[in-house]
Amino acid sequence: MIAVVIPSYKVKAHILEVLGSIGPEVERIYVVDDACPENSGQWVESGCRDPRVKVLYHPVNRGVGGATLTGFKQARDDGADIAVKIDGDGQMDPKRIPALVRELLAGRADYAKGNRFFAPEFLSQMPALRLIGNSALSFIAKISSGYWRVMDPTNGYVAIQTKLLSALPLDKIARGYFFESDLLFRLNTVRAVVVDVPMPALYGNEKSNLRISHAAFSFGFLHLRCFAKRIFYNYFLRDFNLGSVQLIGGIALPLFGAVFGGVAWYENSHAGRLSPVGTVMIAVLPIFVGIQMLLSAINYDILSEPRTPLHPQL
Repeated sequence: MIAVVIPSYKVKAHILEVLGSIGPEVERIYVVDDACPENSGQWVESGCRDPRVKVLYHPVNRGVGGATLTGFKQARDDGADIAVKIDGDGQMDPKRIPALVRELLAGRADYAKGNRFFAPEFLSQMPALRLIGNSALSFIAKISSGYWRVMDPTNGYVAIQTKLLSALPLDKIARGYFFESDLLFRLNTVRAVVVDVPMPALYGNEKSNLRISHAAFSFGFLHLRCFAKRIFYNYFLRDFNLGSVQLIGGIALPLFGAVFGGVAWYENSHAGRLSPVGTVMIAVLPIFVGIQMLLSAINYDILSEPRTPLHPQL
């Protein structure tokens, strides 16, 4: 069974149209009124006659991530196999749900997400500022999440195998606009398979509640934290492998070479003599070897992206 989750916050002008566009392949629809000041939950209950629709209410605002998780958990409890999250502002075409869930229905993936960067024609309607910002965030998210083949991490058009929810620390996942990026990091720590599904975005006169200036600073710190946690979990806590050795060497050797070379240069310059060739080589060689080991560690990380679906084991 496929269920759709729609976080509802200041989307009263579009949400009924979105609900009317959801096809028969979906059996349950959950609208999560996230303490919406427009009372969008009541608006749906009074204006939508679709029997599949159920409105859930938050007494206080929990953010898009909190609303999505509420819907995901309700879908799982009601017996849904796959939960799809779409926004209520009309930017995501519900007609693309079958394409989004195809790999999940076939059992080849645990999580699917939209990718607006797959084809140039998909980008023609994307505002320039969003295009630049999403391109930069995509590269950073590849590093922090470990999903090097995934693009467009902030795309909120996602689908998940509900079995996967039992393996994720739901209480630790970010509740705000960092939700999608943080979820990717959490999925990697449990070795879930993630796939991108090409699809264009729809842009109208709706206004985003996300401030770019705020996201640029806060997202940078959050991605750095996710990266540090992922490396610790995957290469030192749960396992110690070739990538672990390469990473240690890639950090320790250049550090040793830089410190040794700096100290030797300081001592020799104050003594008025040139540094011996051997001393220079002892400083330079670890730096070059360390850089090569660091590149090898990155390559190891890229090749280690999960490829065996997790949900059949749960």
